[in-house]
Amino acid sequence: MDIEDLQTFVAVADAGGVSAAARRLGISKSIVSRRLFRIEAELGVQLLARTTRGAALTEAGALFRDHAARVGAEIDLARETILPEGALRGRLRVAMPLSFGPTHFAPVLVEMARRHPRLHIHSSYSDRFVDLIAEGFDCAIRVGYLQDSNLLARRIGPVNGRIVASPDYIKAHGAPETPEEVVHHEAVMQGTETWQLTDGGRIVTVQPQGRFKADNGTAITVAAIAGLGIAWLPDCLTHEHIASGALVAIMAGYPPPPAGAYLVRPPGQHPARKIRILTDMLIEHFERNPQLWGLDR
Repeated sequence: MDIEDLQTFVAVADAGGVSAAARRLGISKSIVSRRLFRIEAELGVQLLARTTRGAALTEAGALFRDHAARVGAEIDLARETILPEGALRGRLRVAMPLSFGPTHFAPVLVEMARRHPRLHIHSSYSDRFVDLIAEGFDCAIRVGYLQDSNLLARRIGPVNGRIVASPDYIKAHGAPETPEEVVHHEAVMQGTETWQLTDGGRIVTVQPQGRFKADNGTAITVAAIAGLGIAWLPDCLTHEHIASGALVAIMAGYPPPPAGAYLVRPPGQHPARKIRILTDMLIEHFERNPQLWGLDR
């Protein structure tokens, strides 16, 4: 039985369909379909029930998926073992935030591709939380406070934030001085959200209100500079604007709790070496470039 057929079946099972698996594997849908046909023909059982919305595992497919995944993982580990020290191959699909992924994280991927010429790196930039398994990503970088999930996470660096406003907004409306006053101010934000602030040793949660919303941190920064409202933003997006006077840090007595940047990946026993190497490079990037994150202020 061909190992690529096994790995293709696992990809389809995890992604929930042929199209998603083809994107994850970087091959055409017809190739995926042929591999599935071969493996089902060899086993003599149906592993996937095709539907108009994708593919669902049959009872036999659910049992076979775990065995196939373990075999694929062992083969990947064996391949890593015999590669020259440090060499990487295959594909790495990474999801990154759009707000500062292209400027803050992309240089790490570029350097990784330079060091490993046999590695294919595919990156996607969006501020939405992608479904790593369904959309076929090996890992993602997420910034802020991690939501509860079954994903495995490794902290790669600190990302602090604060509440800011433009001088024009403060002149026209004043600035909140306590968490209770936040709801009386116009806020620019991502959507229906809560802000966490620290009051001594306790965490205070507030529900900001506002008419300008965007799913991108850079757009929120622009709106705050324009005076549309107060905003909670990471220092890596605001430190230059605070230095220039375009934004002012407010509510210094109630700072947001420390956040972070994390590399997250689907659950599994051992991360692939390409993910371990990317993680180490990201941690090193944070340590060498604190100015990018507003950590040297």
